[in-house]
Formats: sequence, structure tokens, C-alpha cells
Amino acid sequence: MDYNVKDIKLAGAGKLKIEWAEEHMPVLMEIKKEFQKTKPMRSIRVGFALHVTKETAVLVKTLIAGGADVAIAGCNPLSTQDDVAAALAEDGVKVYAWRGETKEEYYENINRVLDFKPEITIDDGGDLVFTVHKERQDLIKDIRGGCEETTTGIIRLKAMEKDGALRYPVMDVNDAKTKHFFDNRYGTGQSTIDGILRATNVLLAGKNFVVAGYGFCGRGVATRAKGMGSNVIVAETDPTRALEAVMDGFRVMPLKEASRIGDIFLTVTGNMAVLGKEHFKLMKNGAILANSGHFNVEINIPELEGLSMEKKRIRENVEKYTLKDGRHLYLLTEGRLVNLAAAEGHPSEVMDMSFANQAMAVKYLLENRLEAGLYKIPKEVDDMIAALKLKTMDVGIDLLSEKQRKYLESWEEGT
Repeated sequence: MDYNVKDIKLAGAGKLKIEWAEEHMPVLMEIKKEFQKTKPMRSIRVGFALHVTKETAVLVKTLIAGGADVAIAGCNPLSTQDDVAAALAEDGVKVYAWRGETKEEYYENINRVLDFKPEITIDDGGDLVFTVHKERQDLIKDIRGGCEETTTGIIRLKAMEKDGALRYPVMDVNDAKTKHFFDNRYGTGQSTIDGILRATNVLLAGKNFVVAGYGFCGRGVATRAKGMGSNVIVAETDPTRALEAVMDGFRVMPLKEASRIGDIFLTVTGNMAVLGKEHFKLMKNGAILANSGHFNVEINIPELEGLSMEKKRIRENVEKYTLKDGRHLYLLTEGRLVNLAAAEGHPSEVMDMSFANQAMAVKYLLENRLEAGLYKIPKEVDDMIAALKLKTMDVGIDLLSEKQRKYLESWEEGT
């Protein structure tokens, strides 16, 4: 069997986690039933670089039910659930992932997936597609397409497309309404708070909670921090998003100003060096720093270390930095995704829709010969997933009458 996981003996616990996820992902399970009948991915090699969680395992099993041969690596060195990786490995999936990978091990595992010569790539953050384009270009001729599900990955792919560097079609799963309206907002919102609380067990009520970035992820975190009793402050560079945060009832100010009064800082921008030494120098003693953006570059850790005279692990997932002036700052999960490194990531019910989009995107790629470029999830797929989710929740909605539909599609009737 071809795998590299931390401990195969953890498989039993992992299978129970996967069973739990399956019971809370009814949309994907319906798609799995259909795939078992139709086999739309028969003999197709699919390479994953996703967080190896119980929810991802359900997606893997769904594609396998559709006939795919799968290899998977993690997309973050701290996000793999080792028992889930073991469970997949025991079931014959090619898994190369464990929690606590070094940077070198991480890219070795990415390349193990690419050695499998995938015909479809599925990314969370883009490391498969970028490694292919930078280092493994010989594989491109056999790749029929890819999928990307994060804001960070889509930002990078749009830059590639603009530069003419993207050499195969990629489905933009992130911008499907049934993905970012729910995954980014409700999933990131809840799981980020969960990660901060598991790592620190601090009281959020009464704290000044600074959210850097007010996209859908930032909105979700801000709303849930407010619900826990925090005084939420938003920092933004986009004037429209900043205005929206003001209208949503949050204080908005530059990060340097917020740095003087914040108790907890959360970056969720998709950018780099959002918090740096100019901010660390102003922060209160005991401030907590966390990140829910995909890569660990949003908090400038080298600059934090340059200001410090000591660093020590004070709790699991918490490092205490003692600055040269005697103040302490606490960094969670090495600046990596706090919701996955300190908690379990998004709830299964949210990932149900996100991974339904991934599964349907793979099917769409195989059924349509697309030119190189970035493609939206078709509206009919988005609507199908939303309708199926409502059905599984036993929620009914109204339907347009033929007269109403005709009215909406015409321009001839006036006042």
C-alpha cells in the first residue's frame, strides 16, 4: 500500500470521524449515490492538496465512488487530522500527510501526489497548480483541469490568468454562491472562534477583537466575535468593505490605531505582512495574535522574532514572545490557520455544500473540453446544490408562476 501517514493504527478513530461527517453531509452523500450509478470519473486520476479532515475524506470517497483513482496531500502543515489520514490510507487511498510537516516534507508530499500524474487537480490554496506550472510542466499535457476553493488561491490564479501563465482550465469553486456565502462566512466565522477558544480558553466578552479584512471570512468572524460579547474593530484597505463594516455596526480604523487598544488580533485578508513590527511595538502587554488566512504570511513572524528576546511554547498551539521591552505577545498556531490547527475546521454541514461544488466541478471538467483559464461554477450547478441542501433540511420555498416568470424576463410591461 502506498501512503505516508503519522500512525496507521489511528485508522479506527478516523473512520468514526468520517462516519460522523457523512451523517452531516447529506448533499454530498446524494451526489455520491449518483456517482456510484453513473461512474463519471471512471479511471480518472485525481490529485488533491486539501486539508486532510473528516469532511475532505467524504469528498475523496465520493470521487472514488464515481470511479476516480485518488492521491492526496495536505495543503497546510498543521491542518491534517492524523486519524483521518490513517483511515484513508487503510482503505487504499494514496495519502501523504501528517500534522507537523516541515516545509521540505510538505513539498515532498505535494510532489508525491504529482508523481501520480493526476488528470484533475483539486486545490485549497493552489500549491498543486502552482507547483505544476513552476516545477512540473511536463505534467500539463495530461491534465484536463483543476479546481480551487479558496479566496487566496483564486487571487493567485487570477494573477496567473492575467499574465497568460495559466496553462489548463481551473474551476473557481470559491466564488460559487453555495460556497463563499456559507463556507467563508459561517464556516470560517464559527471555526475561527472555536480555534481561538480551544487554543487559549480566554473570555471574549469585553475584549477588543480586531479583525483585519472584511471579506466574507472577515464578516463571519466579526459577527461571531460580536455575538460572544467582544468589542469588534475592523481594519480594511477597501473603502467599500470598510463602509459596509461601519454600516454593520463595527468600529473601523487603521491597524496602527487599533494596535494600541486591541486584545485579540485576527488576520483574514489573503495578503502578506498585514501585522508587522510597526503594530507589534504598539500592542498592549498580553495581546493575542491569530490568523485565518490561508498562508502563514499575514502575521510577519520574522519581524516579531526580531523584536523578541525569548520565545517559548506556553500551551499547545500558543507561543509566548517576550519582547525586548518586557511586554508579552501570544502567537497562536505558528501563524497558520487557527481554525484548522487548533480546532477541526469548518462544520461538516457547511463543507457539505463546498465539497458538493468540488465534486460537481470535477464532473463538469470531464464533460466539457475547456481552454486554459479560470471558470465560474455554472449557475445551474449552484442552484441545484442550494435546492438539494434545502431539501435535506426539510425547508420548502415558493416557485414562480409562468406569468411571473414571463414578467421577469420581459421588458414590455411598464407602470
